[in-house]
Amino acid sequence: MNERPWAASTEHVGFAWFAMVMGLCGLSLAWARAADLLGAVALQVSKGLGWLAGGVLLLLLWATVWRCVHFAQAVLVDLRHPVRQVFVAAVPSSLVLLATVWVTHRGYSLWADALWMLGASGLLLITVAVMWRWLQHGLSPEHFWQGMTPAVFIPVVGNVLPALAGVTLGHPVWAAAQYGVAALLWPVALVLVLVRIGVVGLWPARMLPTTFITMAPPSVLALSGQQLGVPEVMMHMLWGLALFFSLVSLTMLRRCLQQPFGMPFWGMSFPLAASAALSVHLAVSQGMGQLAALGWLLTVSGAIGVLLLATCRDGLQGRLLVPEPPVQLAARSSEAP
Repeated sequence: MNERPWAASTEHVGFAWFAMVMGLCGLSLAWARAADLLGAVALQVSKGLGWLAGGVLLLLLWATVWRCVHFAQAVLVDLRHPVRQVFVAAVPSSLVLLATVWVTHRGYSLWADALWMLGASGLLLITVAVMWRWLQHGLSPEHFWQGMTPAVFIPVVGNVLPALAGVTLGHPVWAAAQYGVAALLWPVALVLVLVRIGVVGLWPARMLPTTFITMAPPSVLALSGQQLGVPEVMMHMLWGLALFFSLVSLTMLRRCLQQPFGMPFWGMSFPLAASAALSVHLAVSQGMGQLAALGWLLTVSGAIGVLLLATCRDGLQGRLLVPEPPVQLAARSSEAP
């Protein structure tokens, strides 16, 4: 009862909060790719976003350690929850992305290499853990399908992220191996998510912003593939898939905005940033569509800026660090009439 309010509130800092770091790092990398079009200004914006992402990561890591020590039961609940458990992968993903931002601006460094290795190995282990849970005897169909939301792409396809900096850091084989895992599991996870819609309905209204996560796999597969030497035509094919999932996700935007703001909205940030990064990269390399790519980058930057402002507003007003509402199985059983 004597615990300070800020310390008690860390009980509600879930793993999904690390999506903030992923979004900010992704936007930093997108602006770095725009340097060929906008010059030093883009690099400065990229660096600023990188430092902001690093600060947020340190703050969230401190809060997570405090939560593990003082609210271990709440952490265990998240690890066993069919939906929240996949967000654990956002932690190593954040480490890999922050190392990538550093490598983009500063090149090789020992600490970036260590951070990358910690994040890459963590992603692989978490993916194994997710698959292990799927194969457990006694897992009910209800709990299995409850976990089949677009958020499942975070651990399953997160293995594509190490390739963004793996070649520069001297780990091309490891990066390529994890890229292969992601390339295999993406269509598997996509099919499961689509089947879930047919079996039990769309994910709950609270989770609707995670629909945008479907944009991330093709975008990052293309960007990471470029580091590994995939053909240019493959990047264009993946860009087409990213555009398709972007259009599909945008059809859900109105319904997303009807929900009260919460951390699930940050699930939109990294996919949007990744699609902007890919669009800018192709615009630079192909010499066409540059104005459209820069317009998309500015739009995505504005959207992530709005997420930052909403997070600060709700945090100051005490509406953010509160227990997550229970997530029901299907959207049709949880949406208000």
